[in-house]
Amino acid sequence: MTIRPIRPKSRSSRLDNSVATEPPTEASVSPELITLNKMIDQAFDHKSWHGTNLKGSIKGITAREAAWRPNREGHNIWEIVVHSAYWKYAVVRRLLSEKRGSFPIKGSNWFVRPSAGMSEAEWKTDLRLLLDLHAKLKRVISELTSKDLAMIAPGSKVRNVDLLTGIAAHDLYHAGQIQLLKRLHSSSGKLPV
Repeated sequence: MTIRPIRPKSRSSRLDNSVATEPPTEASVSPELITLNKMIDQAFDHKSWHGTNLKGSIKGITAREAAWRPNREGHNIWEIVVHSAYWKYAVVRRLLSEKRGSFPIKGSNWFVRPSAGMSEAEWKTDLRLLLDLHAKLKRVISELTSKDLAMIAPGSKVRNVDLLTGIAAHDLYHAGQIQLLKRLHSSSGKLPV
């Protein structure tokens, strides 16, 4: 199998004098990509039968609530949010064959949060990071073809389709984990379930 990096189609060509093309319609996109998009949307921020998605699980959470830990070794909601943002970044990086090291927070995978003190501004910055990286992932997916799904990006061990199904599963796993943390802490009456 030939391995080639996925390069999003340039949108800059629309700025020249040529006729602008319409974005792809659902009819022109492969059924596999439609299904993957629906999975990723439902896991992150669209309504579905399975219950709370990742974005829904953090709705209304304050910095203080996000920083609560079940024990000294356990992760808190805040750390799960940044961890989820990191893996969206990692999937995008692999799909685009980009080098490691461009995540805005030093480190990888798990990040101690809050980093210093606890401010609503820092919490909102980390929430924005998750939302921005999800939007970037969706933009990259919009440029994929069904042929791209079978490819293995350089530096990856799995097919692109596996990266995409994996990130949807990852979002749902952590949505459930956040819901559990909220229930564990609900006796204090501070976290909505």
